[in-house]
Amino acid sequence: MFFHQDATFEQLSIHRVGNKAQDEFYVLSDTPIDIAQDEVLPDLLMQYFMKPFGKANEVYRFYHPNDDLQLNEVYYFAKQYFEAKIPFHEMSQQLAKHLYEVSEHPKIKAGELYVVALKNVQLEGEEHDAIGIFKSENKEAYLKVYPNAGGFDLDYEQEAININKLDKGVVVVKTEEEEGYKVLVVDQTNQSEAVYWKDDFLKIKARNDNFQQTGNLLKVYKNFVNDKLDESFELESADKIDLLNRSMNYFKTKETFDQGEFEEEVIGNPQAASLFKEYQENFAEEFDTPFQSNFEIASPAVKKMTASYKSVLKLDKNFHIYVHGKRDYIESGFDEERGLHYYKLYFENES
Repeated sequence: MFFHQDATFEQLSIHRVGNKAQDEFYVLSDTPIDIAQDEVLPDLLMQYFMKPFGKANEVYRFYHPNDDLQLNEVYYFAKQYFEAKIPFHEMSQQLAKHLYEVSEHPKIKAGELYVVALKNVQLEGEEHDAIGIFKSENKEAYLKVYPNAGGFDLDYEQEAININKLDKGVVVVKTEEEEGYKVLVVDQTNQSEAVYWKDDFLKIKARNDNFQQTGNLLKVYKNFVNDKLDESFELESADKIDLLNRSMNYFKTKETFDQGEFEEEVIGNPQAASLFKEYQENFAEEFDTPFQSNFEIASPAVKKMTASYKSVLKLDKNFHIYVHGKRDYIESGFDEERGLHYYKLYFENES
């Protein structure tokens, strides 16, 4: 989970990057922007830059096809800055030049590039320094209404930026340098040419450590139970909740995930286990995220996924039944006389 509520801006530089294929150029500023004396602007910029990352679930790492991280331009310049080998503003200029060089698709829009130095961003429970890189491509017209001579007057801003619509952004968190840092990405443009941000400019791939393995396994298993099992088995909602509860209990009580053990203790059916393995393989191929048959379970990833594991039976708009275990204490049926379905619950004590 990513939090920016306690984060602060240390420095900010702005440049403009054009489309190289359209013979547009880049414009580099000479100095950083001083916003320290402004009481409003830092909060607006923090909202504009950082708020979209609250929904960024995937953590990436820098890489290079030649397996040499130093050849990844964004990683290299970020590392130089983190190690105080290059001034912040010079780093931002180098990043702008690199973005310009990869902006070769004819439909890539020109825009402003913002580079910020951040303090106290929190990722997965730990605070770190970070670098934020953001690009604004789309402008909007805004109306301004203000009092004037006992009434109101109207004006407009033609090429303004909507601070609730960040086009592209990346936060490079200063941790796990040798593995390629922890990297969060936002890209609100879905056109095919937009892949240049992730693939050409950043060169990133999904992290595949214990945290990612744990989160992906839980995510895939939840989707498997909710979407896939119905094709081969007749399952009631209570059965699905029971399967999800058993899987969450497995991850909360075990230190290590073992595929065979999980299939036996949680799934408990060879045919369903085979279907799950096939479902995993399809996910791994589609998202280029291979699964390991054994890995250490990351508790923060389990905690993160707990909220999405719903254990509630919703019956019309009248009742919600929270199921935490004891599937054999729940019976369901159909009342012919009333023409309604029903659940029967058994319990020892009422609390």
